Amino acid sequence: MTRLTKIEKETIVLFNEGEDKANIYTHNAGLKKRLAAFSKKYPDLCRLEKSNVQGGVSYVLAKSRLSIRFLPPYSEERRQKASEYAKKHGLNSQQG
Repeated sequence: MTRLTKIEKETIVLFNEGEDKANIYTHNAGLKKRLAAFSKKYPDLCRLEKSNVQGGVSYVLAKSRLSIRFLPPYSEERRQKASEYAKKHGLNSQQG
């Protein structure tokens, strides 16, 4: 078995206008955890359909539970306020 490259580790969200279900196929670790937790909490809305040996999973969920958000970029003013807050509260991205 060959390992997948990062380019090959896709996330695919698939749905159509005629059905009330959405399919999500992913290799993303964070999304896999979120889907697993959601399916455990709401098994009537989300279920694991299959997983593969390369680490990919496929879930089916109610399309009404899926949300896609587009976030605008921060304004310079908001960036400056966030920077000041971080400095004031000792938050430093350079710390390890």
